[in-house]
Formats: sequence, structure tokens, C-alpha cells
Amino acid sequence: MSAYSLLILPGDGIGQECMRETRRIVDWAAKAGGLTFTITEDDVGGTAYDRYGTPLADHTLALAKKADAVLFGAVGGTQWDDLPFDKKPERGLLRLRKDMELFANLRPATVFAPLAAASSLKQELVAGLDILIVRELTGGVYFGEPRGIETLPDGQERGVNTQVYTTSEIERVARVAFDLARLRGKRLCSVEKANVMESGLLWRKVVTRIGAAEYPDVALSHMYADNCAMQLVRAPKQFDVIVTDNLFGDLLSDCAAMLTGSLGMLPSASLGAVDAKTGKRLALYEPVHGSAPDIAGQNKANPLATIMSFAMCLRYSLHQAALAERLETGVLRLLEAGYRTGDIMSEGGKLCSTTQLTDELLKILA
Repeated sequence: MSAYSLLILPGDGIGQECMRETRRIVDWAAKAGGLTFTITEDDVGGTAYDRYGTPLADHTLALAKKADAVLFGAVGGTQWDDLPFDKKPERGLLRLRKDMELFANLRPATVFAPLAAASSLKQELVAGLDILIVRELTGGVYFGEPRGIETLPDGQERGVNTQVYTTSEIERVARVAFDLARLRGKRLCSVEKANVMESGLLWRKVVTRIGAAEYPDVALSHMYADNCAMQLVRAPKQFDVIVTDNLFGDLLSDCAAMLTGSLGMLPSASLGAVDAKTGKRLALYEPVHGSAPDIAGQNKANPLATIMSFAMCLRYSLHQAALAERLETGVLRLLEAGYRTGDIMSEGGKLCSTTQLTDELLKILA
């Protein structure tokens, strides 16, 4: 029997409801796969601020670094809007990513056949869509120095953020993307703004070198970020794997998310480096959607993105690919049977609450 440790951080808003349902799926996986889970739960984001006075307590970070994987819900809410910048709920997630060195963010954008009509694009453009965006997560403009807001001699204020990347930061995320492309369609598109940004020039140079030297079997192409955004809504199926920096990855992955019809359907994984001695890598799994305070506490949220984030956890951290495939197939069968939460509801569908949708999924998985 395989034993694993999980840290569960439900966070705020619908993060708590979706994680409650995902706990039920974790219990299913334990039984179905003969696994043992040691589960610890703690607060993050606004709930952590209310409890600890900080969006991420030091002891919570220590637990995250010890766990085999972290399951994360969502953070944020209007009740914390007036907090100082360094105390805002989102700072808890950013600290987790930075201090755990989770440099590679994997965001799949997959269109399930029963939901093709829910996309804002024509069905023929998105039917069968299966894109994976690999976003560099711990560098770039979100973390670069200098940063801040300063007052100029004439009384104006100036906000400064620095876009900066080193060779090693680009190399490690490029290798993750090339490895994943090798397992899929052997096509990788590297996205930057080399036409106007020196950091983009370096990015293109390093990715090109890694591809030629280490991955000659993967077809590498390059695209400017603005063109990539246009191509995602023009002809998205031209892409297989996209690798890009922190800022562009943030924007492009949300753009790709809407091709699928709902943010409530999209999981993600944030991975660290593999430890050479233990073979373990730190990892955090979270849905792409936010805390949705407008529907929080109403049992209306779609739990499938969080549930499928756990499927990614099974695959990438727990090495239970067969169990992950079984769960993903169950989700497909659930959708084919017409079960829906409000965000993906269509004519003829069977409207479910958060809890009811999980009930039906568990019946299918049984």
C-alpha cells in the first residue's frame, strides 16, 4: 500500500466548497487505488489573515514543503480589499509559489466534447482542443527588482516593476516544456516579445539552444505574445504545448481558459525541481478559477476544476497515472450524461448543486 502526505489549503470563498468535494474524491482514490493519505488542513489567504494576521503563516509554509503535494482552493474576497498590499490574500499564494520554488505552472486547456457549445468560439474551432500552457512562475515582472511606488521631486508618483530573467531560469522551464511536448505531439511554441524586450531576446536564444542540443525530435516554433493571443482565438488547435514567461503566461492561459467555456473546468499544477537524492519534487495543485465571492456559500460552484487538479496530482506527484485517467474519464462520462452546475448549464442539461455533481461523479466512478 502506497502512503502519501497531502496538505489541503481550501482558502476563501468557493475554494472551501470545491475542496470539500475534492476531499470526497481523495477518499475514493484511496479506496480505489489502495492508497493511504495522511491529510493536514490549514488556512491560506483571507481566512489565514483572520486567523494568523498573515495570508500565509510560516508554519503553513513549512507543512507545504514537507508534503508530497499541496491541494489549493482559491483566495480573495471583498472583505479583505482594504488590507495593505503585503497582507492581501493573494500574497499567500505568491509566497507559496516563490518559497517552494514552484517554477513551472502547467495549465491545460481541454475542451470536453459535451461542452464544445459552451465556448465563446465556434464549435468547429474548439472541438477536440487540447492545449498545454507551461508558464514560468517564479521570475519575471512579478518578482523582479527594483519594484515599488516612489514619489518624484515634482510630486508625481511612479510605479516600477522589473522584467528580468536569467539563463538558468529559462533553461529549467524550457526543459519541462520540451519534456511534456515529447510526451504529446512533439510540438512546442515558445512565446515572448523578442521584438521589443531584451528579456525576450534572451528567452528566445536560450530556448532555441536547448531545443537544438537536447530535443531535436521536438518541433520548436517561436511567436510574439500579442500574436499568440490573437491566434488562440483565431485558430487555437494549431498549438500543442506553449511555453512562456510569468506575465504572458498569466494572460495567455486565462485567454485559453475561456476557449473551453468555463474557468470552472480548468485545473493547474505548479511544479518545482526534482530532488536529485529523493526523486521528489514540491508541487501545488489548484483550479484556475478564483474565489467567486458572489456565489460563495451557496453550493453552486463547479468543483470539477479542483477535482481535476487532484487528477493532475495523482499523475505528476503520486505517480498514479492509471487512477488519474480513471478519474478524468469519469468526469467525461459525467458531462456526457448531462450533469451540470450553473456555469456550464445548457439546454437539456441536469442542473446540480456542488454537492450533487460530486454525488453523481462518485456513482460513475464506483
